[in-house]
Amino acid sequence: MSLSLKIQHSAGRFTLDLAVSCTGPVTALFGPSGAGKTSVLNILAGLIRPQSGQVSFQGETWLDTDKHIFVPAHARAIGYVFQEGRLFPHLNVRHNLTYGANLSKNRPAHASFDDVVDLLGLSALLQRHPRNLSGGEQQRVAIGRALLARPRLLLMDEPLAALDVARREEIMPYLENLRAAFALPTIYVSHSMPEVRRLADDIITLEEGRVTSQRANEHQA
Repeated sequence: MSLSLKIQHSAGRFTLDLAVSCTGPVTALFGPSGAGKTSVLNILAGLIRPQSGQVSFQGETWLDTDKHIFVPAHARAIGYVFQEGRLFPHLNVRHNLTYGANLSKNRPAHASFDDVVDLLGLSALLQRHPRNLSGGEQQRVAIGRALLARPRLLLMDEPLAALDVARREEIMPYLENLRAAFALPTIYVSHSMPEVRRLADDIITLEEGRVTSQRANEHQA
């Protein structure tokens, strides 16, 4: 992965002021609540237009405020997994999974529908609706939907934070399998160091909108 961003952005009393470069397949943004982790994801996704800065991915400029460049969200080919599944309640699992794929047919696929279903253990859930799924099952479906949308970059915003301990342990092996199975650049946000150590190649620590450290994860070495 080749991702760089240099951002200055204020919202109320909070200021984001950082410059980072990400090269590992999976980079974690680690830090306490309110550190600015989700704001960074939303800037990468094109959901927030910062007051000043540059963002480039794989040699493409997505943002350069000096040159008045701003690539909109729909043109960045981002897969975004939120803290909650945010599934479409009126669609069953199969149709939730294929929704993103129907909007991205012109991009190369990372894996087939069957591959994603097998990897995430979803075959028995395909006819169910979100209301009939556990929190962990909903998150697995949300991850599958993001993968099938053929993203160039996957953003995961504390995907285990809304789950209890048992459900976190249930879904963690699927995330580890995902990391092993796909060469998909990923930014993973968490405030859990054990979680980050299991999944990330590089760890960027944020506090109060600033980078306090950036290091390789020795547990993945």
